[in-house]
Amino acid sequence: MFKKILIANRGEIALRIIRTCREMGIKTVAVYSKADEESLHVRFADEAVCIGPAPSSESYLKIPNIIAAAEITNADAIHPGYGFLSENSKFSKICAEHEIKFIGASEAHIDKMGDKATAKETMKKAGVPTIPGSEGLVKDVKHAKKDAKKMGYPVMLKATAGGGGKGMRAVWKEEDIEAAFESAVQEASAAFGNGGMYMEKLIEEPRHIEIQIVGDQYGNACHLSERDCSIQRRHQKLTEETPSPFMTDSLREEMGKAAVKAAEYIKYEGAGTVEFLVDKHREFYFMEMNTRIQVEHPITEQVVDYDLIREQILVAGGVPISGKNYTPKLHAIECRINAEDPYNDFRPSPGKITTLHTPGGHGVRLDTHVYSGYTIPPNYDSMIAKLITSAQTREEAINKMRRALDEFVIEGIATTIPFHRQLMDNPDYLAGNYTTKFMEDFKMNPKPEE
Repeated sequence: MFKKILIANRGEIALRIIRTCREMGIKTVAVYSKADEESLHVRFADEAVCIGPAPSSESYLKIPNIIAAAEITNADAIHPGYGFLSENSKFSKICAEHEIKFIGASEAHIDKMGDKATAKETMKKAGVPTIPGSEGLVKDVKHAKKDAKKMGYPVMLKATAGGGGKGMRAVWKEEDIEAAFESAVQEASAAFGNGGMYMEKLIEEPRHIEIQIVGDQYGNACHLSERDCSIQRRHQKLTEETPSPFMTDSLREEMGKAAVKAAEYIKYEGAGTVEFLVDKHREFYFMEMNTRIQVEHPITEQVVDYDLIREQILVAGGVPISGKNYTPKLHAIECRINAEDPYNDFRPSPGKITTLHTPGGHGVRLDTHVYSGYTIPPNYDSMIAKLITSAQTREEAINKMRRALDEFVIEGIATTIPFHRQLMDNPDYLAGNYTTKFMEDFKMNPKPEE
C-alpha cells in the first residue's frame, strides 16, 4: 500500500481525502495556492507545498508544479479529487511516466470516456442504451438540420468537450437551429478551445440519475446504487438524494446492470459514475461517464456504509473489489452550500466568515473546510460545504435536513442555506415530483426582514 499520497486539490475534498488516509496510516501532502494558505487542508496534512499564485491556471492546474511537489516530498501516489486535473488524461499519463500512481482513471479510460461523442459510441458497442443522436460530430449547420430532421425535434446541441452546461442549446424547431448552432460553437470554442458539436434527441421531462460504480485492476466492477441529481441550476447540481424517489426496484436492477456492463466493457479501474437521463416513461439513456469521485459521493457512503475514498485507494493499490452490488439501506440527502446569494440570482459572495455555527446530531454529516474567520477566495468554485442527512425514510431525512439547515449559521457572506430551507418545504420536492427543469419554475420567497 502507498506510504504517502499527495492530494492535487483543495478545500473540502482535500480534507475528506486526508481523513481517510490518516485512518489508513498513509501520510499526506497538501498542495495549495497562495490564496489557500489558511485553508484547513493545509493545516491537517502531514506536509504542505505551495504550488503557485491564486489563479488555478498557475497553481492547481499547473502539472509541472504538482509533479515537482510530489517528487520533493517522495509521494508515491496522487489523488486528484474532483474538478481541476481529475479527468485530465495528460496528467494521468505524466504521473505514470514519473512512476507516481494516479488514484483515478488511466489515460486511455479518460480519453475514451471524457469525450462525449467517443463515450457514446463506446457504450453503443457495449450494449448500453444511448440517446438517439448524430453519428459522430455535426460538421456544420447543413448537417445539423439533416440530423435534426432525421431524429425529430426537439433536439439538443452539445459541445463534445463540454461541461457545466457550456456549449449546450435546446432547439425546438428548424428555423432556430442555425443561430443555436453558431452560438454553441462560439461558446464551446471560448470555454474549451474545441468547438466540436454533436446532437441528441431532447429527452422530455428528464431526470438525471447516476449509478456509482467501482472497478478493480482485474476487470471486475460493481455498483453502489443510484443518486438522483435532477435539481440543477444552469446544469450545476444543487442537491442530490439516494435512493431516487422516481426509482423502482426493477429500474434500479436494469440501470445497475447497464452501469456495470459499461465499466466492465472498458475494464474500468477506480471509482466512477455512469450518468443516465431517464424519461417520464422510465426509459433510461447513457449520458456520460465521470471518471473520478463525485461531489455527491457522501450520500452513497451514508446509505450503504462504504468509504469510497478508501476503496479508491485500495483499488489503486491492486486490491480486488468484493464484486457485490449494493442497494440503499437508508435514505440520504445532500445540500451543496455555496457562497452565493439566492435572493440575488445566486450571485457569488466571497469574503470573510465572521460567525459559524455548524449543525450536528444523529444522521447529520457536514463536509467542509471553512471556519469562523476564514476568508473565501473569489478564485475558485463557490461551494464551501456539503450538508448530508440520512434516516430510515425520505420523510425523516427531509425533516432532519430542515432541522440541520435551521441550525446552520454562517455570517459575513451570503450562502444558499435559505434556498435549501425553502426547497425542503416545496410541495413538488416533497412529493418527489421534479425533473432537471425544476429550477426554471422555482421562485425564492421574499427575504425575511432583518
